[in-house]
Amino acid sequence: MIIYNTTFQVGTNDAHNLVVYLHEKYIPEAKRSGAILSSRMCRVITHHDEASECISVQFETNDMETFHKWYATEGIKINNEMLALFKNKIVGFPTMLEVIE
Repeated sequence: MIIYNTTFQVGTNDAHNLVVYLHEKYIPEAKRSGAILSSRMCRVITHHDEASECISVQFETNDMETFHKWYATEGIKINNEMLALFKNKIVGFPTMLEVIE
């Protein structure tokens, strides 16, 4: 099992809008093809910058091949749509994780 985690940092004034967008648009679009088996959205509570918030989005998929195919055909598109909407108000930090237990 592979987990694709992206932590998004956004100003506190835009955090609510980001959460709504991720919940209503980004995550449903990511899951539409069936390559993403499950998703999770979390608030990073160890983030201590009062001017911003961090939101983590995690997608699970079976393997790296499935992930790379999904990202090349769909992931890049939804990321670009989000960046066009939020412009310079958001920064994302992706991490790939492999479940070992």
